[in-house]
Amino acid sequence: MTDSPIIHTQDLTKRFGARVAVDRVTLSVPRGCAFGFLGHNGAGKTTTIRMLLGLTRADGGAMHLRGLPVPARRGEALARVGAIVEEPHFHNHLTGRENLRIVAAVRGPETFARIDDALGRVGLAERADDRVAQYSQGMRQRLGVARCLLADPELLILDEPTNGLDPAGILEFRQTIRALVGEGRTVFLSSHLLDEVEKACDAAAIIDAGRIVTVGPISELTRSARAEVLIDCDDDDRALELMANADVVIDARRTAEGVRVLLSTASAGAELNRHLVLAGIEVSRLEPIHDTLEERFLELTSHLEEVA
Repeated sequence: MTDSPIIHTQDLTKRFGARVAVDRVTLSVPRGCAFGFLGHNGAGKTTTIRMLLGLTRADGGAMHLRGLPVPARRGEALARVGAIVEEPHFHNHLTGRENLRIVAAVRGPETFARIDDALGRVGLAERADDRVAQYSQGMRQRLGVARCLLADPELLILDEPTNGLDPAGILEFRQTIRALVGEGRTVFLSSHLLDEVEKACDAAAIIDAGRIVTVGPISELTRSARAEVLIDCDDDDRALELMANADVVIDARRTAEGVRVLLSTASAGAELNRHLVLAGIEVSRLEPIHDTLEERFLELTSHLEEVA
């Protein structure tokens, strides 16, 4: 069971009347990673999460958490799962610590010993005894993550967890995610903030109109489909003149980042470098250009709209 995906769905489907909100989603999330679940608002992210947690009934397909079928063994599956779905809710008249103590009382006596550590890890140790009514939205989000940690979770499912966080808070949150993954836990992070997922996650799936568009490691998702490189050299003018007549070069132009070159094939970089060096041009950088996750996301979802 430990080698099985920590999340696995097969043809998972959910309809609301005539509208298909989640359309035959098949997804496997490996253990011990930060996994991004990306999509526009309304793409099907939250509905998928609610089905995984047994909060919404699926209309078709199958799903497993921690190797256990849901909803058949939901209680056992969720025993070591922490989750935030949409905005976390608390008793506003109680302190952050008191809210966690209520959760601990439900989960069992061993959970009380985790409260202080959980509050410290999300940066709320100094505000733990303030009433939640005095918390900002960002602080409520962090308290929600602390509540998740009380389960000593193998898996954290976080739906838009950086809502309300300022840039410093987002950076701290990213560091918390990496620390959790470093302990062997899995973080399943649903978000529409592509830049943040690119920085925080190891792999991601993109969902659009209820369908999985693509899935894979971040390095593969951001790999440019075009063979482009950036070049720094000691003589841009001579380099551009040489490349204007090179068979392996489709286009070359000077940019603020360096000379940007579109090659005929992905393997042509070595040949171009050899041409430049033989011409007496000193090349200090020849680096493949990668798309940002945002660029890749827009490319994929735009193509899906065209097909539809």
